[in-house]
Amino acid sequence: MNKSGKLLIIDDDEDILFSARLLLKQHYSIVRIEKDPGQIPSLLKSEHYDVILLDMNFSGDATSGTEGFIWLKKILATDPSAVVVLITAYGNIEMAVKAIKEGATDFALKPWQNEKLLATISSAMKLSESKQEIEELLSKQKQLTNDLDSQFQEIIGVSDEMRRVFSTIQKVAATDANVLIVGENGTGKELVARAIHRQSPRREQIFLGVDVGSLSESLFESELFGYVRGAFTDAKEDRAGRFETASGGTLFLDEIGNLTQNLQVKLLAVLQNRQVTRLGANIPRQIDIRLLCATNLPMEELKSERRFRQDLLYRVNTVEVQLPPLRNRREDIPLLTDHFLKMYTRKYNKPMKQVSTEAMNKLSSYNWPGNVRELQHTIERVVILSDSDTLTPSELYLSSGEAGPENIPLNTFQLDEAEKLLIIKAVSKHDGNLTRAAKELGITRAALYRRLEKYGL
Repeated sequence: MNKSGKLLIIDDDEDILFSARLLLKQHYSIVRIEKDPGQIPSLLKSEHYDVILLDMNFSGDATSGTEGFIWLKKILATDPSAVVVLITAYGNIEMAVKAIKEGATDFALKPWQNEKLLATISSAMKLSESKQEIEELLSKQKQLTNDLDSQFQEIIGVSDEMRRVFSTIQKVAATDANVLIVGENGTGKELVARAIHRQSPRREQIFLGVDVGSLSESLFESELFGYVRGAFTDAKEDRAGRFETASGGTLFLDEIGNLTQNLQVKLLAVLQNRQVTRLGANIPRQIDIRLLCATNLPMEELKSERRFRQDLLYRVNTVEVQLPPLRNRREDIPLLTDHFLKMYTRKYNKPMKQVSTEAMNKLSSYNWPGNVRELQHTIERVVILSDSDTLTPSELYLSSGEAGPENIPLNTFQLDEAEKLLIIKAVSKHDGNLTRAAKELGITRAALYRRLEKYGL
């Protein structure tokens, strides 16, 4: 039999300790026994135990269990995740209830039946394993969050336009106000949302982003509001929606300007009532979120054309942050270039490269229809492909040269490059409205998203 698990048994009765060890050693790899409860702190500091069996009475005439509760508190103070099973010869229901309330996992009576004690410890062991798994997951999640946020520790820029953005972030972050972040694709709307969250009172809670523009009407409710088992064909279990998952933290809704009128009504109802009802359920659930939204569309124009509800717009943009396109803050291009060079030379284990004056001039004069995201992909590509120590203009492949996107000539027979140029022209023609651009190109919005990602636009 494959034995695993570490047990610690604390009891002042040596016969109890001996018999318990004899029984449990057959089933668990390590069984420590201790007669003196005063050794508990040092034992817990030197080793982690999956389950601790703790006697409740250590004085000869004691039957109240007071000592056991005192040591239980000390164990949990040392290790809040400890799994403790209390054991005593003087048990009753009232004492058992108190033990659980004080933080014990279970309660065992002496003299015990071997099968029953083994079952109790087995259940406690499973709970211990679950706690350890949760701790590991939380640790990994925290590390992943730190890794993600490390990319956004600073939104790079010294231009007047970016200084105004920084000032707005600082002012709004400390509040719980809803924020609408407006800017072209690739300007860094999610970075701003993360910066607001990171400086807010909710910084220790979850930050959850959802691209609502890519959700179909059929998926919108199930993804955002959740569902119960049997609500629809594939609903095989209960599932919380994004609003519930983000409760207590920050929910970031990207591409909100592309919501249909029907979905706008549903979103408005949730924001007004501060509660969601899962699909297939009747009982609403309270939510507590800080809402951040983003769009690349002119919201006032959509409102005047009655394509976006005025009451919803008022809900989502208590404060509006306008992000400038890269072409309007060209003085930031050298800083961004240096940042991405350091990032990708480190990522791909390449020597740091210098940028020639001519190459920097080319970067600074380009219109950057894909904004910072396009610059990032350009630098990543050149770090991968370049063998020289100094980057020259010929190594910087900027597909549309220095022309604005509306004047891009389609003069290539490379299919990928032609597709990229067509996408740039379509997005430019429709002022960044991806729904219209996708329709013009004859593809779905989701397909357009995949191509934007593919070409770094």
